[in-house]
Amino acid sequence: TVGVEHAPHITFAAYRASIAGVFLLVLGLISKKTQPQGVLQWILIIFIGIGATSIGFYGMFHASEFVSPGIATVITNFQPMLTAILAFWLLKEKINQVQTLAILLGFIGILIITSKNSQGESSISLVGFLYLIVAISGISISNILMKKLSGEIDALTAMGWQLTIGSLFLWAMAVFSEPTSEVNWTKEFIFSLSILSLFGTSLAYWLWFRVLNEVSLMYANAYSFLVPAFGVSIGLFFFDESFSPKTIIGLVVIFTGIVLINLPKKERSDAG
Repeated sequence: TVGVEHAPHITFAAYRASIAGVFLLVLGLISKKTQPQGVLQWILIIFIGIGATSIGFYGMFHASEFVSPGIATVITNFQPMLTAILAFWLLKEKINQVQTLAILLGFIGILIITSKNSQGESSISLVGFLYLIVAISGISISNILMKKLSGEIDALTAMGWQLTIGSLFLWAMAVFSEPTSEVNWTKEFIFSLSILSLFGTSLAYWLWFRVLNEVSLMYANAYSFLVPAFGVSIGLFFFDESFSPKTIIGLVVIFTGIVLINLPKKERSDAG
């Protein structure tokens, strides 16, 4: 919130991605990590950067103009559901009946939240919702590509390059759509940008890629249902958000769907 109040939205996103990417690349160079090898690795990194950073940041930062942080966090966590569908198509991972039900619950929950109330007003802006869908789509596709790349390249190098490459597209969009020079470089803004870049972006992407090196995408997404709970709590305690009964019902439905789809399939042996 501090960031977008002190800089145009996409400009702030570009600064955040650039700082995060360069920071990881510098760490990779210092620790002498291997750079991407071969055309395929570079292609995957470029498309991850476009999906996770360019499209993901573009959608999320524009959505912040129309959607409150708590609601945005919850809707964005429909991403594990979309990732499950893509994993079924592209990674040949199976989706059982419980997970199928969870996908339907996610759609129903979002429809409840975005439906019109008794005064004919929507709970959230349709424009903001569409920007979130754009962000979710980019992130979901990039997660599939990250899983394909995991185990083949160091996390510092992979995430450093994808953030840096993704930031170039953000800078291009910012230059053609915003007054990029209108940045209020206050101490508060610099602190906010630094924390979000180094911890909210660099550390988060590095940890996520490291996790994908060790476990399946579906298992990693099992913990994503914790994020909406944090998002709602932050919205309530730090942004004075309030939720109508209808919104609460929608959130509960979404939470139920996210939990169901992210429950790891229990493996049972035939022994005994």
